Parts: sequence; structure tokens; C-alpha cells
Amino acid sequence: MKKRTDKEYRQHLLVCAGTGCVANRSFEVKEELEKEIAKKDLQDEIQVITTGCQGFCERGPIVIVQPDGIFYQRIRKKNIPHLVEEHLLKGRPVKSLMYIPSAKEPPVPRMMDINFFKHQRLIILRNRGRLDPENIEEYIGFDGYQALEIALTRMIPEQIIKEVKNAGLRGRGGAGFPTGLKWELCRKEPGKIKYIICNGDEGDPGAFMDRSVLEADPHSVIEGMTIGAKAIGAHKGFIYVRSEYPLAVQRLKTALKGAEEYGLLGENILGTGFNFSIEVVQGAGAFVCGEETALLASIEGRVGRPRQRPPYPSKQGLWGKPSNINNVETWANVPMIILRGAKWFSSIGTKTSKGTKIFSLVGKINNTGLVEVPMGISIREIIYDIGGGIPKDKEFKAVQTGGPSGGCIPKSLLDLPIDYESLTKVGSMMGSGGMIVMDEDTCMVDVARYFLNFTQEESCGKCPPCRMGTKHMVYVLDRITQGNGKEGDLEYLESIADNVKLASLCGLGQTAPNPVLTTLRYFRDEYEAHIKEKRCPALVCKNLISYLIDPELCGGCTICAKNCPTNAISGEPKKVHKIDQTKCTKCGICISVCPPKFNAVKKTSPVLK
Repeated sequence: MKKRTDKEYRQHLLVCAGTGCVANRSFEVKEELEKEIAKKDLQDEIQVITTGCQGFCERGPIVIVQPDGIFYQRIRKKNIPHLVEEHLLKGRPVKSLMYIPSAKEPPVPRMMDINFFKHQRLIILRNRGRLDPENIEEYIGFDGYQALEIALTRMIPEQIIKEVKNAGLRGRGGAGFPTGLKWELCRKEPGKIKYIICNGDEGDPGAFMDRSVLEADPHSVIEGMTIGAKAIGAHKGFIYVRSEYPLAVQRLKTALKGAEEYGLLGENILGTGFNFSIEVVQGAGAFVCGEETALLASIEGRVGRPRQRPPYPSKQGLWGKPSNINNVETWANVPMIILRGAKWFSSIGTKTSKGTKIFSLVGKINNTGLVEVPMGISIREIIYDIGGGIPKDKEFKAVQTGGPSGGCIPKSLLDLPIDYESLTKVGSMMGSGGMIVMDEDTCMVDVARYFLNFTQEESCGKCPPCRMGTKHMVYVLDRITQGNGKEGDLEYLESIADNVKLASLCGLGQTAPNPVLTTLRYFRDEYEAHIKEKRCPALVCKNLISYLIDPELCGGCTICAKNCPTNAISGEPKKVHKIDQTKCTKCGICISVCPPKFNAVKKTSPVLK
């Protein structure tokens, strides 16, 4: 395949057009850049390109100037004239628009000088921010579809499977099953009709890995699926993606059309006689459809509910035919394994967890965004070296990995390596890659209640342990956070959790108790404070806290009284004010409007007799 031969430009402006930046009006930024560049008669020297997610979502909209590597962040339309005049016309980078977190940074930091980027290792996100996801020529220009050419023209199916097995790639959707073995099992099944399926049903709160890959580099997934189809002998594929991801759906469809036009999908691919086509199926947003048998039911047009296994999909999947299901991230790894070899891929990571993993780093963290790191990296390195630590110098308390069904890992385990076995050992799991950081102001009982409530609402209700067990657990947690906990509640929660894990039909129910079990394991003292002392140490649970005005600090400014929606605050100007606890709804407005010079309103959680 020929690489793209475009007109040469002096500079390229890469404008992030992932969902986060688009929500912050990055398309308007692009239009304004093009307008201003034309106004300065620079359109023959400078090209503006929209890319997928750059990863550093906290700083969007993002514009990167190449080949300089200058990283501009939080760009607005009003900044564009100055940016074009100074940097693009006069060659003077605009420092005020750059990300410079500390005085230690270089005077003009390049993208790779920034800690958020320089500690990452990119395989799945190898094309992050450097190509237009809707232009197949740009993907080809970065070695795209070379792996497919190798797989179709130089390898037999057994060789492809062996390469993936030797690479040690494991499913990135959560379970971590060896990908090559999965392919092998499907290939060995008899029958001419087999299916390849991409699971893009990403429904975890705070997770956006699969969506970002589909938006930024859809051809890597298409190429990986086509290689997988050759390996198992399939001629039809489906990409199951949430309808809540319209940008991902649009770019997928554009990419599929481009691949067909270039002879990379459809009939007689690359003249090899191999046929394979892919169809996009939009899910309705049910969390349980991330489970493979529920996903299959949804594609077939039935209600998305899990079924008993065995038989596994590799034997009896879509419409009763052998089917292979991997998630977005798994498929995106495949082209690089074929292109660079199993030995290269297996050299990254740990003994049992090879390669890299994408995490969506969210919550109480300075650098929110999408990060790709080698397996085996410690939690501390992700949170402090890449994530920039906790805002306002608060104390790190816990991190939840694995989505709503994952576990909460405490500060004492900050140096835990990130791999499948290590996370499972401490009661959590890899999951699809959600990583939610919590600080000292987080109530772990409330966190467990929140995530369990999510999984309880998303339960399909098919099996009693999940349907009834999660409901009972939420009921008990509600009571505890409301100050009505009683002796024996913790043992009761543990008993129900063990039964739900043991007897539930699918992965949703089997992992739903993890937030409760891990918070009981590592933060039992917080549960006991809620039950025995009727106190919330983190000052979160409304029924267990009070707002008070410190008489020694109150300046009698009356601002809190004027803003209280229930008239619970009384007092004369320049005299100490008081809060009537019978009227107070604990909305917190008083503490937010109290002038910093007084800082008189305090939130407390006294021990109730």
C-alpha cells in the first residue's frame, strides 16, 4: 500500500475532536482557526486537522502545533487571533495558553515534557491525536492495514492464532481470558458460518476508554477484527456500540465505508479471495448487555438478558453459530501484534499480564483523562506521576478499579502493581479500565451504596440472587447512611454478598458485591462509626452531619442568612448568627457563601447519644 502523499505544510494544528473537547466547542475553535489562518493568508503553509481524543480531557479543548509539539489547552474562540498572530505568524509560542503546572517545567514545554504524557506507553492509543479518524488515508499513512496485508498474504489462520497466543494478549473487557485461546476454540468448532463481534457496550460510570478508541482510531478496531475473522474463519462481523455514543457511531460508519472503498473490507479483500463485512449495531444502553450472552441476545433482537453457560459463545453464540467476542481495546491490540511480533508485545508488562492497559482516570484527581500504561505499573505512579495527585493537597483515600463492580483499594496499597492477578488478590479487578480516585472527603459507606445501587438498578432481574440480594444490600446500606444502622448489619451484608457472588448467573451479579466487600475489608471503622456512633467521619451522609456557626469567627455579615432557602439562620448585623437545626436541610449553601475572611460555618458530625 502506498502512503499518503499530501501537500507539505510548514505546520499542522491538531485540534482534539473527542467527545469531551467537542462538548467544550472544539469544532468552533477549529472553524475560527481556519478563518484566522485564511485572514493572515497562511492557508498554504498551515493545515488544521481534527483528531480523536488526545487523552488529557481535563484540559480541553486542546490544540497541538506540530512539528513543534507545543501543547495548547483550554482554548477559546477569543484566544485564536492572538495565537495565530503570535505563534503561527511571528513564531512566538503563547505561554499563557500552555499547560505549565509548576516552575519545574521547561520555559516552553512540549507535549512530551508534560508528566501526563511522558509516563505513558502507547500501543492501543498509538495514533492518539495525530490523525483524522474520518480519513482512511491518514491511518494508512501511519502503517495502517499493513498487519492485515501480512495476515492475509503471508500467514495461515493457525499462524495468526499462535502469534496472538504467544503474545500473551488477554481480553481487555474485564475477564482477562487469553485471546488466542478464545480464537482457537472458535476456529476448531465445525460449520461454515461463524461470527466476529466487537463489544463496545461501555456503561461504567466514569469510563470512556472504548468510546474514545472508536472515535479516535476506528480503523485499528476494524483491522483487528478482520485479522481475527481470518484466524477463526468468519465472514461476518458486528460492532455493538451504545447509541449514547453518536460520534463514535458516525466515525465507525465513515471508517467502514472507507475500508470497503479501498478493498479492505467486503469481497475478495486485497485480492486474496477472503470475504468479510462488518455491521454496526446500536445498543439501547442496558449495562447488562456488556455481558457477552446478553449482548448476543440484543443483536438478535431479543431482550438483553444473560443465559447460562456452557455452551459458551465460541460453541453456540450468535443465532446458534460459533462466535468470537472481544472488546474494543482487545481488537485494537491485534494489528500491532501481527505487525511487530509476539516477542515485542510480550516484552511489555508482567509475567502473566502482557502489554498495556487504558484507564479512564477520573474523580478526585488533578489530571482527569485517558491514560495508557504498561501492565505492572503501580497505582502510585498512575495517580501521582501521571494524574498529578489529589486536588487542593488533600489526602488520597482510595481508588476504585474495574467499574461499578470493582473494588476500592486503600492508601496502604498504593504501591500495588496493576495486573489481573494483583487486583483480584486484593478484592478488586481490572474490569474494562475505569479508575475512580477518592480523597479524604469521601465516605466509603456512601460510595459502596452508590455503586451497589447502580448495579441493582441495572440488573436484568433474571436470577433471584442478583435481583433480590443486591436490593437487600442497598436497603441495609441506605439504613446505615441514614443513621439507622444496627448491630449485626455488617455480618448480614457480608453473608448476602457471599451468596450473591456465588449464586448469580452472570458477571454482573457475581461482581456486584465487590464495592461492599472491599470497603468492609479496608474501611470497616467507617461502617462502625455510622452504626455505633451515628457519625459520618467524612461528613457526607446528611442525616449524620450538622452545620454550625462558630461564634468566635462569625462577623455578622448576614450573607448566610440572606442565602438560606429555609430561613434556618437568624441573627442581627454585626452579631453572631445561629442555625436552627430543626429547619436546616443541610444543603450547604451557608458554608459556600460564608466569606473566606470569616470561614465561620463548619460542618460537623457529632457522636449522637
